[in-house]
Amino acid sequence: MLRTWRQRFTITDVFIWLIGLSIAALVIWGTISTLRQGQYSGSVWLDLTIKGLALGGVYALIAMGYTMVYGILKMINFAHSEIFMSGPFTAVFVAIALSKSGFLNKQPVISLALILVVSMGVSTLIAILLERIAYRPLRNAPRLVPLITAIGASFFLQYTFRGFYGSGTYGYPAITSLETFWTVAGVHIYKTQVVVIVGAILMMLILFGVVQWTKIGKAMRAVSEDKEAAELMGIDVDKIIVFTFGLGGASAGAAGILYTLLFPVVTFYMGFFPGIKAFTAAVLGGIGNVPGAFLGAIILGLLESVGPNLFLTGLGIPSPSQLKDAIAFIVLVLILIFRPTGILGERISKDKA
Repeated sequence: MLRTWRQRFTITDVFIWLIGLSIAALVIWGTISTLRQGQYSGSVWLDLTIKGLALGGVYALIAMGYTMVYGILKMINFAHSEIFMSGPFTAVFVAIALSKSGFLNKQPVISLALILVVSMGVSTLIAILLERIAYRPLRNAPRLVPLITAIGASFFLQYTFRGFYGSGTYGYPAITSLETFWTVAGVHIYKTQVVVIVGAILMMLILFGVVQWTKIGKAMRAVSEDKEAAELMGIDVDKIIVFTFGLGGASAGAAGILYTLLFPVVTFYMGFFPGIKAFTAAVLGGIGNVPGAFLGAIILGLLESVGPNLFLTGLGIPSPSQLKDAIAFIVLVLILIFRPTGILGERISKDKA
């Protein structure tokens, strides 16, 4: 019996579990201490929850690109964060031009739609070019080669856009009609937050519908299962892969505009942190799984918004909100250690078996 346990669990396993249990104990202790102190009112928690849902919606749209590409090619497209950056970084010049002409505030819906189309178009174009130039020649190479290429492509795109638009920051002009808010239960709900949440949900429903209920979506799922068998059935695998990259790019471009409604400043390195967090969300939900990406993103957005105040205030840590980025990386490490298949990944793998 003892020998069986020794074979099943190594010292490394025990050490890792001790670290995980220690972190869990700190989280529980901090949460209980924070709630006992009563430092934050119910309206504060509601406000943080709304912010977390808005942020999670943006992460979900970015995570779609990671999860769809992984589902098709079984590779992590680390250049996806720069695909996300390229759209809003280009569309900001359209927004500034519309603002200077006065059209932005006279026709905010048409202006926002135009900015969205430009952002999605640029991100889609970059994603398709990236697949055609960088990834397609390496499709049959060892898996480490495309991974290194993705990292190199990420840096290439960053500094290419820096060369095009400069190393400075650009601010999106404010849309007057979106600067107001509604007050519900003592909480200010800004119109930008509502637009972001509703827009993210609509985009996710469209993407889910394309993957699940269209002919090309069925072909995507077939290619994900078995490329060779799909090709024998008459499916153009190259076309499906290009469409997947384009769909992920369009999703990232839309996410970029929603992101600028929350944080209206763009720069050539703006994609790094949202990209890492979206990747964390995809892994958390089960990478390769579309509903899992959405679920993981919402959980991560809530953890990032509510977590610092809930977990760290009771531990006596000053300015806990400054550690919100650390929570995403801690979640990524813990998921990779304890449940690398993600929340929904294990169930799917069992069903396939």
